[in-house]
Amino acid sequence: MTNNEVLRLVRSALVLKESHLVKIFALANSNVSANQIAQWLNKDNDSNAKMSDSKLASFLNGLIIHKRGPRDGEQPKPETHLNNNMIFQKLRIALNLKTEEMLNILETVGLEMNKYDLGSYFRKPDNKHYKQCDDETLREFLFGVKLQSNPDADLEE
Repeated sequence: MTNNEVLRLVRSALVLKESHLVKIFALANSNVSANQIAQWLNKDNDSNAKMSDSKLASFLNGLIIHKRGPRDGEQPKPETHLNNNMIFQKLRIALNLKTEEMLNILETVGLEMNKYDLGSYFRKPDNKHYKQCDDETLREFLFGVKLQSNPDADLEE
């Protein structure tokens, strides 16, 4: 899944306007214009409008600050490389979700998982129980978040 798709899905799931996205980026000390966001959100964008990992990390860090407030001390620097597990973890933190809440969200979209399977996504990569989060799991989670916030939502993007 591309970073642009993640941004579109998070925006849709949390019902965020482009102006909100600009403010969320600013919370993470990342200046992004509404025009740049519009290019990233455009499904038919060209290759010049691909969102970098560091920009998506800035957005997710800003989302954490927006939803939970700034943490004490120095704010985290955006990662230069992201994978689905890191995105999943940042969303979990931003939405302040406990394991049971995440399992309920996944269940609403038909993904049956137990707490051990879910926990394997949040382990360090060198842990023997670490599991790589695939695009489908992340996508379904975001659809589940959208459904929870708006039960009548159309899941077709």
